[in-house]
Amino acid sequence: MANPKDLEQAVDQAVETVADQLGQLTGGEGGDPIGLENLLDVPVRVTVQIGKTSMTLGELVALGPGALIPLDREAHEPADILVNGRIIARGEVVTIDNTYGVRISQLEKEAR
Repeated sequence: MANPKDLEQAVDQAVETVADQLGQLTGGEGGDPIGLENLLDVPVRVTVQIGKTSMTLGELVALGPGALIPLDREAHEPADILVNGRIIARGEVVTIDNTYGVRISQLEKEAR
């Protein structure tokens, strides 16, 4: 399981990176800088990817109920956790009540 301190550091670094990139932006009528706290509510798309494959268009249109699509990953390998298309962590797929979830097992170095 990921260390909560590592996760907190990753979030802090991501916030700092966004702040650096937005340093010149101003908001409001007075032209005051956008407060960092205002960015924390900005929604981001988080995607969990368990694998991928390539197939021909003919194979794709031939798919139907019951068809199996083999992926490029073994069952025991962790899933990728992506934010806006960039891998930030890896984890194992779990069930939470009757839905799927992901337990973070490692953070990517660039996300720290």
